[in-house]
Amino acid sequence: MEQTETRHLLVSKNNGVMHLTLNRPDSLNAFSPEMMSGLKESIEEAKSDDSIRVVTLSGAGRGFSAGGDVKTMGSADSLATYHHIGNLNDLILAMRDLNKPIIAAVHGYAAGAGFNLALACDMILAAEGSKFVLSFSRVGLSSDGGGLYFLPRLIGPYLAKELLFTAEPITAEKAHSLGIVNHTYPLAEFKDQVEKFADKIASGPSEAYQFIKKISNQSYNSTLDEILELERISQATIVTTESHKEGVQAFKEKREPNFKGK
Repeated sequence: MEQTETRHLLVSKNNGVMHLTLNRPDSLNAFSPEMMSGLKESIEEAKSDDSIRVVTLSGAGRGFSAGGDVKTMGSADSLATYHHIGNLNDLILAMRDLNKPIIAAVHGYAAGAGFNLALACDMILAAEGSKFVLSFSRVGLSSDGGGLYFLPRLIGPYLAKELLFTAEPITAEKAHSLGIVNHTYPLAEFKDQVEKFADKIASGPSEAYQFIKKISNQSYNSTLDEILELERISQATIVTTESHKEGVQAFKEKREPNFKGK
């Protein structure tokens, strides 16, 4: 396994999966400029590297991420905040623009912008007993990181506003029941289950994934006519790929397909 470390971020690659680990455990992986820039650079690398087919995002130490660094709050001015949130926005947009699936692996706490960072991924796996909390109102702030976009679309505006107004934490199990989390696993086997899940996704047809992610994301703001046309274009494009031919052949031969991303 190839692994590199930059300030506040660990990056490793194995079997077509890029693993990104937030690495400020002493601050519960609170965001830093170095962390955000490292994440964005890694996402951009994954986009241009054909050997990477899936990205996972996790946190080192006791939890996923506390979001904004409370130690720096209360002293920032409007201009600094504007630029900081702009950098966060660039990261979120890069994640959504990545033509490959991103899996958030949440254990411990995902709070504030840490919760929203997970929401910006394509799927969320969580360790049993983990907590999700939109803690912004506790410090007199509104949401950032796209939370006001992602969460209402997942659970509806009324429940989303309740979670934002009250800043009450919800468990991974509750988040799963609301459709926020895809799967929960015992903490003792969480890492292995995440790797197993990521490897399964990485073995799939990457060309199809690109269209599935792009069109699913566009469906939020598109009409049925527009989505039908995008589906038609995607099928016409994918039908000539080796992955499609391999999938059909494997189906006829009653075996698992061996997709190679071509």
